[in-house]
Amino acid sequence: MEEIPKPSELLAARTSAEGLFDLLRDWFEVPRHVTIDLRTVDSAVSELGDPQLVMAMAMRKLQALHLLTTPGVVTSTDVVLTVIQDLERALLQAPSMHLRNAAAETDWDAAFAALDGDEDPDEDDFGDDDEIEVFKRHHRALHEAARAVLRASDGQICRLV
Repeated sequence: MEEIPKPSELLAARTSAEGLFDLLRDWFEVPRHVTIDLRTVDSAVSELGDPQLVMAMAMRKLQALHLLTTPGVVTSTDVVLTVIQDLERALLQAPSMHLRNAAAETDWDAAFAALDGDEDPDEDDFGDDDEIEVFKRHHRALHEAARAVLRASDGQICRLV
């Protein structure tokens, strides 16, 4: 198997894996330790519908990606691309799920009353928009890393060093 250096975009994705990990933990209140039910093949049915557990599983993939993007850790192109692909569904859904949860927890009477008042809007009211943009930037960095790996390997399975 041919050896190629890790593209700079892949190495840069390490920071994005950290950022996404932190945002998912914050947005979905994922605890430090999560237990999964492995009693039977069907025992996951209810768990996989739980947004908190879905995001916990995505966070585990981000931990794997973080390791794979570490300089000196040898991996392969197919492993990197598979991990990034596995993250895709959860990362596509996370911002809208987060905003939906935030909207459900909002005291809308108080929010509308604040609009009618003379008060300046609280800076925290705009925090979600900034976080969404940060999330999108980090998510985009994972796409750039995947494309860079494909370009560097010419679509072949190679060792990344």
